Amino acid sequence: MAHQWKQYTVGTCYYPEHWPEEMWQSDVKRMLAAGITVIRIAEFAWNKCEPREGEFTFDFFQRFLDLCQQEGMQVIFSTPTATPPAWLTQKYPEVLNCRLDGAVYRHGGRRHYNYNAPVYRCLSARIVEQIAARYAGHPAVIGWQIDNELNCETDEFYSQADGEAFRVYMRQRFGTLEKLNEAMGTAFWNQTYSEWSQVDVPRLTVSEARNPHMMLEYIRFVSESALSFCQMQAAILRKYVKPGDFITTNGLFASMDNHRMTRESLDTYTHDTYPNFAYGLDNPSPDGTLRDRWAAVKLIEARSVCPHFGIMEQQSGANGWINKMECPSPRPGQLTLWAMQSVAHGADYVSFFRWRTCTIGTEIYWHGILDYDSRDNRKLAEVADFHKKLEAIQPVCGAEYKASFALLKDYDNDWDAHLDRWHHRVASASYDGIYEASARHHLPYDMVYIDQPDAAGKLAKYPVVVYPHPVIMDQQRADLLRAYVEAGGTLLIGCRSGYKDMNGHCVMLPQPGLLQPLTGSDIHDFTFASFAEEKPCAKLGDTLLEAPVFNDILTPIEGGQALAAYQTSYYQGQAALVEKKLGKGRVLHWGSVFTRDNTLPLLRCAGVEPLFEGIAQAPELVEMILREKDGLQYLFLLNYQAQEAAVTLERPGLSLYTGEILHGSITLPPFGTLVLRL
Repeated sequence: MAHQWKQYTVGTCYYPEHWPEEMWQSDVKRMLAAGITVIRIAEFAWNKCEPREGEFTFDFFQRFLDLCQQEGMQVIFSTPTATPPAWLTQKYPEVLNCRLDGAVYRHGGRRHYNYNAPVYRCLSARIVEQIAARYAGHPAVIGWQIDNELNCETDEFYSQADGEAFRVYMRQRFGTLEKLNEAMGTAFWNQTYSEWSQVDVPRLTVSEARNPHMMLEYIRFVSESALSFCQMQAAILRKYVKPGDFITTNGLFASMDNHRMTRESLDTYTHDTYPNFAYGLDNPSPDGTLRDRWAAVKLIEARSVCPHFGIMEQQSGANGWINKMECPSPRPGQLTLWAMQSVAHGADYVSFFRWRTCTIGTEIYWHGILDYDSRDNRKLAEVADFHKKLEAIQPVCGAEYKASFALLKDYDNDWDAHLDRWHHRVASASYDGIYEASARHHLPYDMVYIDQPDAAGKLAKYPVVVYPHPVIMDQQRADLLRAYVEAGGTLLIGCRSGYKDMNGHCVMLPQPGLLQPLTGSDIHDFTFASFAEEKPCAKLGDTLLEAPVFNDILTPIEGGQALAAYQTSYYQGQAALVEKKLGKGRVLHWGSVFTRDNTLPLLRCAGVEPLFEGIAQAPELVEMILREKDGLQYLFLLNYQAQEAAVTLERPGLSLYTGEILHGSITLPPFGTLVLRL
């Protein structure tokens, strides 16, 4: 995907409908003075363009866009379909989403619609057509955001319209009831369907134990519904957007193939990032030392969707609704730290949410740059300073992110882990463990979705890839992995691999199923770790590796060689890590999950090299990120601590902030950032 932004750009989210019109010009001038040159508008403003069904009025936003043109402000205009107006939901209640038990989500919130009601599709298409025809040609408009945060609030849809659409989807996918019953495993618990009218979205059941194969297919259906809704709007916008203007949407939410949506409907991808959730008053792990740095996990995923993405909503103040998500105010320096974290990970556009804290509604505590009183404050000063820093590092814009290895994922396994507790336990442990280890040991990684058309080309970039728990596997993906390894790559997988097919059925093959020819390992026995026993561990050379949560008990076969053995329980002495050489590469099969403590020795065993050796040394709580462009290297240093941090520069670097040459020992201030050209 081409770079959308040719230079780093600062924006904000603005709601002209919330403020007296006489404030608009002053607000825009103050934004520009702080370095903000782009604003997003209108994502919740359907009524401003269609106050009653079929009655369109465009004067409100026309006046605002004319003002922006006059002052030199650029605008991302949004389609307003995230909040259907009261006249619509009253007249057409079938557009409303429902809970699993059938209770209807009523007017008064947001994202209370469903994607599949035909009348909502029709009315959404009409409002998009109307506003695009009117505003797309306006000189102030540079881009379009579709809806707002698709699948946020909920990624479950149980309305009558969804049930009818799901029935059509299943019929198109399987063709006959015989094939559907076989794929959905309906022989279990007498679930067999004899008429298509019996097929419905999942419903409330005793013990909430629903058909897992049907649930997996339902999540795929939800993704299809969201992507279809987005594509419908994109197709309309394409008829009107000016050359050079872009189409995007925002957020990175569940039950949706964001890669495919971007490929099929968008010009660029934007994410919303709120690192302050780490300090939330209801945070279940308030003592975690990485805290706000965890926001990087979603930034890594956003980079996998679009290497040079944007941030449509960047944390600027304390967040919280009136009913949940209370958080403290960002401390001085954190606004810049979090925004620079986004930039370091690949964001070329950063838009702060929001310009001014709203004085009405559910989000009166989701604070913006300005507070209710609208006076200048430290946050506005920090935004202006961030803009100056961004201008100073303009040469970095579009640079390539350098990674030590790649983490492999796919949507089928993501979605299966969402509904299967056995899968979830191992997957969540490993994703957390891999990120924490990589963060603490300065081994940054990229993410590659193996189910995407460009997966083979992307895999070839990385000497080592880690596929923690590919529970669901098919021959095409197994062949892709084999080709990667035979060409010289190293594949590292964990426990619970390859034991399901694409419908979520457990395969009647020796584990790890279709991957066994690659791994050279066989599994006759496996178990969750028991709290009644000594904590499981394995020995790799002289290194003791913890092996918690789950243990596959491995047997080397067909060229496999045991590298580590379990040290505890009834399987003491049996293989925990097996290596098989294949072509020019090799496969490592680890029989447990990946943790903060065992990931580093496993990565070293796989051949992952230190990325920053000879460049810099930094403590664990300073993030180091390396970018490359036009033969030059750029080093980001981000201090997530409220204390100073000592860093050693082993190579001299030019501070892009100040123009100084720095070498040797330097000190980062609390929450401080630094960008160096090496």
